[in-house]
Amino acid sequence: MLAGRVQPGAAGCCRRLLAAALAAGLRPLLCGLPPCWTTARRAAGQWPSPGLRVPEAAEAERLVQQVQRAGVPLRRFIACPKLARTVQRCLQGGAGPGPQPVLLECAPGPGVLTRTLLNAGVRVVALESNSVFLPNLQSLENSLDGQLKVIYGDFFRLDPLVTGMVKPPAVCSDKLFETMGVAAVPWRADVPVKIFGILPQKKERNTLWRLLFALYECSSIYRYGRVEFNIFISEKEYKVLTAKPGEVRAYQALTVLWQVGCEIQLLHMEPWSSFVTNLKNGGLAVPKSTWLPNDHLCLVRLTPQQNLFTGGLEPTNSSTFIFMVKQCLAKPRSRLTDRLNSWSLDNGGKLLRELEIPKNAETRHLYPEDYRRLFEALQNSNMFTETWFHDEVLESIRNINL
Repeated sequence: MLAGRVQPGAAGCCRRLLAAALAAGLRPLLCGLPPCWTTARRAAGQWPSPGLRVPEAAEAERLVQQVQRAGVPLRRFIACPKLARTVQRCLQGGAGPGPQPVLLECAPGPGVLTRTLLNAGVRVVALESNSVFLPNLQSLENSLDGQLKVIYGDFFRLDPLVTGMVKPPAVCSDKLFETMGVAAVPWRADVPVKIFGILPQKKERNTLWRLLFALYECSSIYRYGRVEFNIFISEKEYKVLTAKPGEVRAYQALTVLWQVGCEIQLLHMEPWSSFVTNLKNGGLAVPKSTWLPNDHLCLVRLTPQQNLFTGGLEPTNSSTFIFMVKQCLAKPRSRLTDRLNSWSLDNGGKLLRELEIPKNAETRHLYPEDYRRLFEALQNSNMFTETWFHDEVLESIRNINL
């Protein structure tokens, strides 16, 4: 026998001794890492890559085909691994070295983006409402050590306006955040959680309004702080959110309110054809637009402003601010002085001079910050204390908050 060779029976024994040594905390001696390296990474929100296999586009499309049946609402999914890597880089872009917030992925479907995020060390909560996709996601959850949490629910049916018990897949935000392990933080604190999703096409505008009301009222997801929303929306809606004063049709109340409330950042634009749908005929069903471009889906980051609730604007009076902006832009070519006079404000001209707003300015020419300054000035004038005005505010909200 050659010198130094270990006998066959001793090889297994050596391996067992080595495993025991590692379990006893001797890993630092062997690889230079602290014994609680994995635990420390988890505490910092930085997980080691599990090295998961990401399905190819054709494989993901086959899974989506299982939900291609009549009567199912239109949904779009990320099936291309290249697009998933692009989205993952966008979601992690600008992240600092400290603890990273959990990412809530809405309607992950075949899980192509989910696996890509996990491989990048992101802690993910997957909120899925379709039973076809749940088994694969739950199997993935069971194979990992806490990096993925799968929840049955529909984010776009969050906090439904119903009384009594909420029936799944509808879900309440307090139960959702409790399951995620996310606690509320002060408004001016760092972002407590990131959310990613693709807005449902059928109710895109209504969903944006509902999110807007929740933002200004600090309700639903915004009870927990300045939640960062990363969403794919149609290009035409993105153009509305980022429109400039004077732009015909695009500059709307929705524009002003989102620009006052959030920092709006375009992360990526992707052609509609890059996404897979659950339509029975396998089509794309791209919504037509004759007055705004609509060739892409836009990944937009909406980060609430830290200073949103300063200078007189508060969650308790935010509905009045929303009403004021809607009323002003209901007829965008009307003069602001005419609108003020309709509210029985006799010194509207004086108020505009103090704000350095031209007397003949049309409502469509005011910048979002001008609307905020106008609201704060009107608050100081005690104009909004009239009962008839508040009744009109409430009636308007009933017609919007669908």
